Amino acid sequence: MIEIAISAARSQLGDLVRRAAHSRETIALTDHGHVAALLVSPQVIEDLEDALAVSDYQRRKAEGTLGEGIPMAEVRRRLGLEKP
Repeated sequence: MIEIAISAARSQLGDLVRRAAHSRETIALTDHGHVAALLVSPQVIEDLEDALAVSDYQRRKAEGTLGEGIPMAEVRRRLGLEKP
């Protein structure tokens, strides 16, 4: 992760955003030496959300609190992949 002062980032914002988006590099914007915000690729956030969902599923499965699922045939029917 690189850090750059907000004042310096102003003139480079487009390049910084593209850098974060394409290289999946996190860029910290600092204000008076403290991190104030992060530029992060949307893909990084999606990956974190997916990992969190999987972790939550595994935790609930281990605890026995998953609840009843939906049969695959019903899922396929709801998605229009099978005729009723």
